[in-house]
Amino acid sequence: MSNNTAVTAPTASPVQSVDRAVSILELVARRGEAGVTEMAAELGVHKSTAFRLAAALEQRGLLEQPGDRGKYRLGLGLVRLAGAATVRFDLSQQSRPACERLAAQVSETINLAILDGDAAVNIDQVLGPSAVTTHNWVGQRTPLHATSSGKVMLAHLPEAALQERLAPGLDRFTPGTVTDPRLLRTQLRTALEAGFAYCVEELETGLNAVAAPVLAQDGQLIAAISASGPSYRLTEERIPEVAAAVKAAAAEASARLGFLPIRR
Repeated sequence: MSNNTAVTAPTASPVQSVDRAVSILELVARRGEAGVTEMAAELGVHKSTAFRLAAALEQRGLLEQPGDRGKYRLGLGLVRLAGAATVRFDLSQQSRPACERLAAQVSETINLAILDGDAAVNIDQVLGPSAVTTHNWVGQRTPLHATSSGKVMLAHLPEAALQERLAPGLDRFTPGTVTDPRLLRTQLRTALEAGFAYCVEELETGLNAVAAPVLAQDGQLIAAISASGPSYRLTEERIPEVAAAVKAAAAEASARLGFLPIRR
């Protein structure tokens, strides 16, 4: 056997590379700036490996080199990512007081949801004093056409975006789920005019819900606040009453986020 056989260094796994990249960002965040030599020492890798990782982060705008000293600092790409996260956190923080008051007023479960692709995702929840379930909806993706929050979001979509979401067809979850696109479009027009949408046992049998839009400073929909409860308590007859309270809470949250309605 030849003693001149080259030894190839093992290639880092994708997960290991991601971990190292994050470590570089944390290092630069701590020190303000750092060079490849410092990065390599921090990671315990060869300088060439650290350089490749730094170059990849720089290409994505997560690192930048302000001069010719070979030092890196955090890039503006991180500001973009942080801004997106801040919007979500600020939304929850600004909406929370209205949701808490609404939960106490209607004695039902209150959820704050945002649009995420083809689903509504709940990002905050407040349980009312009469809530009969401790089910946590936070983080769960729910279908747009079978939830009150989802219908609010669909109602505010431009026609092209709405058509895109209706094109694959509408799944049935209960006997009450609306699967006819024409009927759903009628409901969406009504929701836009009335300022709220509701569902009667469309996602789960025995569960009703009402939702209203939360608007950003520019008047665009940013989220929906919903009240949900068992159908024996949140009856169809009670929906208008609950809808008025949900609309008021959503309007309060919108105002806290900077939305000013046009006075006529």
